[in-house]
Amino acid sequence: MSIRHIVLWKLAADDADTRALHAEQIAERLLALKGVVTEIDHIEVGRNVAYPQSNWDVALVSEFADVEALERYQVHPAHQEAAGFIRSVVAERSSVDYPA
Repeated sequence: MSIRHIVLWKLAADDADTRALHAEQIAERLLALKGVVTEIDHIEVGRNVAYPQSNWDVALVSEFADVEALERYQVHPAHQEAAGFIRSVVAERSSVDYPA
């Protein structure tokens, strides 16, 4: 059973230009994991384009073969490096994992 992993982030920056830059940097870092972290079956990252006052800023949608593959992804050094940057620019995080 494959697992879909969805994460939403609210960025910490107050100004729109900095939020846009951080969203771009998050997308670049996460998308660069494809091919490096072999457990990733699918990955996409999107930046919010509507209702910024109420919507989350960045979304990650990724898929893994199973929960064990997701757990290996979580601890992979390349993911840990990307996650460290993300934590440095994010105010809030929310996620859900469900069968795909």
